This record gives sequence, structure tokens and C-alpha cells, in this order.
Amino acid sequence: MNIVLNIEEFLPQDNTTGALAARVWRPELGGPSVVAIRDDQIYDISINFATMRDLCEADDPASALRQCVGEYICKLTDLLANTPTDDRDNTKPWLLSPADLQCIKAAGVTFPISMLERVIDEKSRGNANEAAKFRLEINALVGGDLSKLQPGSEQAMALKEILIARDSWSQYLEVAIGPDAEIFTKAPVMATVGTGFDAGVHPASEWNNPEPEVVLTINSKGKVIGATLGNDVNLRDIEGRSALLLGKAKDNNASATMGPFIRFFDHTYSIEDLKSCTVTLNVTGDDGFSMDGLSSMAQISRDPLTLAADLVSPHHQYPDGAMLYLGTMFAPVKDRDKVGSGFTHKDNDIVKIYTPKLGTLVNRVRPTDKCDPWVFSCSHLMKNLAKRNLL
Repeated sequence: MNIVLNIEEFLPQDNTTGALAARVWRPELGGPSVVAIRDDQIYDISINFATMRDLCEADDPASALRQCVGEYICKLTDLLANTPTDDRDNTKPWLLSPADLQCIKAAGVTFPISMLERVIDEKSRGNANEAAKFRLEINALVGGDLSKLQPGSEQAMALKEILIARDSWSQYLEVAIGPDAEIFTKAPVMATVGTGFDAGVHPASEWNNPEPEVVLTINSKGKVIGATLGNDVNLRDIEGRSALLLGKAKDNNASATMGPFIRFFDHTYSIEDLKSCTVTLNVTGDDGFSMDGLSSMAQISRDPLTLAADLVSPHHQYPDGAMLYLGTMFAPVKDRDKVGSGFTHKDNDIVKIYTPKLGTLVNRVRPTDKCDPWVFSCSHLMKNLAKRNLL
């Protein structure tokens, strides 16, 4: 199954009313450019901002983006048509992930529903066949509406004591309702892949799923300045075996997808829009399987701004800013092959993640060793920008 990108899905419901910035590979320059998306046109603004990091460091990125005249590159429709690997003309531009020099971080276990699924992963030791039984047991034990439980509160700590007494405490519950958030490194700098690219699943995994998420754009001062969409591909069996395998479960080739663009905060889009949005998911397979899901940001247990403050603080600095995946409430349990087997990806699944103000992120699932290898990193970017007299 091939990826098809179209302008109707790509753009937000309000089209290009917002301040939309992306990154594009320019073959004739041998490297990437920061671009502004205006109507059906793409403008290179690298002469003003050599990297997306530089644009994010502007006092007002949305205004700065709008004020750039830029060099016309191509139509957005042509760019989208040339982005998927299968149909690409390597002499013409294609779309990239919008992140470049920012650190790629992720917050885990930020929604009660996904928290319970992580506990189930742990209790079943990553065995999908045992998960259904543990799911019933954990839900019966915890009960109630955990979305109203404030992490670190007296009520949360009281629940912790009850679960410990019943020998049901979990390291996932610790970060879900305890005082400290789980924030980890999802991928190396410049290792994310954009819309239209293959998303990598390690072939050693037999139980995995997509994680549709909103991704915060945070500058070096810790200020949240915009957002995009992301897929924090999750290997449930590997992480379920041991939390110490988080690196193997999360950080693999093409396993962090992001895009299609960064939308900066302004009068058309705010942090309140982000907090109230619903992210929808669709997975379609070659086998005729289809699954839909959603993740409501209103149900997140830790405020996005609090998570950003936990990340960038006097205890940890990020001079080039960061992109922070906020977690998901979606944990698929729909059986794919047989009753009780749950969901797992198959090669060539098409994953679409959408929210009205941020457009659609589209990726195809492939084994990590079959995805395009990561070959262009920070050193290559600096050499390319220097050659183009942009440094």
C-alpha cells in the first residue's frame, strides 16, 4: 500500500490562515531549507532563518514567519506529490520533518487509559495473550475516573498506598499519579521523519502500536511557541518485558514521526486550542483491517505547560530548544487476527493522525531496517549551510 498525500488532508481546516512553517529538501542545494506555507505555495526563508531552531528563537516566530518574503520554490500540491518515497523524483523538492536541531523528547503515561495499558504491559510481561486477563483485573482494582486524579496530590498518594498494600503497585503508576513526570529522549537530534515517510517498527517486536500525539515546540527559554503532530511508535512487548528496555522499545530508525508542519501560536491558534483538541487516528492495512481511535487532550493528567516546565528548567537547559511528545490516551485493544490477540502492526499499514488545527500526519509502517536509513545529521547540516553561505 502506497502513501498518498493531498492538500485537503495536509492543511488545517482554516487552510493557511495560521503561521505554518516546514522543512523541505532541495536537491539542487544538497540540503534542507526552512519554508513558509502560504496558500498553495512554498517559500524558502533560509536566508532569514537558516534552521527551524533559529526561527523558533525569534521573539515572535509567527510574526517573523509572516514578515519573511522568501524565495518561491514550488506549489504545495507538487511538493506533496513528490514526498512519498515510492513516487519521488529525486531532482525535485520534497517535504521533511519540521524539526532540525531541537532535542526530541517525549512524556510518557500522561493519560489514565494509556497508563492502565502500561501497567497491563508490565503485568503480562509483554505477552499480548495474557493482556486481556490482566486488563479486567487492573480495571476492577483501580476503578473510578482517574482523569480527575491530580498527580502528586494527597488523594493520589493515598491510592498509591492502597495499591502497594495489595501488591499491585507499578513503576508506570508511579509516573502516572506520582509527583514526577516521565520525560525521556525519544530520538536523536535530526532523526525524526516527516509525513509521507515510512515509520519504523523493529522486526523483533510482535506486539506494537501507533501513538498519536500532539508535539510541543519549545524554545531555549522553555516557552511553548507552537505545535505539530507526532507518532511515538511503541513496541509494547519489548517495553513490557522491562522498563530498562525503553531505549530499544522507543529509539529506532524512523520510529519518531512528526509533522506535517509547525503551527506557531498567534491570534489564530493558541495553547488553549491545543489543550482542547481531539487527535484522531486511522490505521488501514493491506489485509483489509481498519481501526479508528481518538485521543482527547482534555483528558491529559499533566498540563502541557507543566510538562514543558519540567523539561526546560534550572536543572536542565536546551540551548536549541526541544520538541516534546505529550503522550496519548489511545491504546488499541481491537483484535486483529484472532480473539484475545489484540492489535499489532503489519507491514504496509497506513497510519493517519489528524486534528483540525494541525492537519494530518501520514506514514506507512515498515520494518526499521527497510526504512530509509538516517544519514543526514548535525555535521552534514552545518557543512551544507556553510557551503550555502547561511552561517
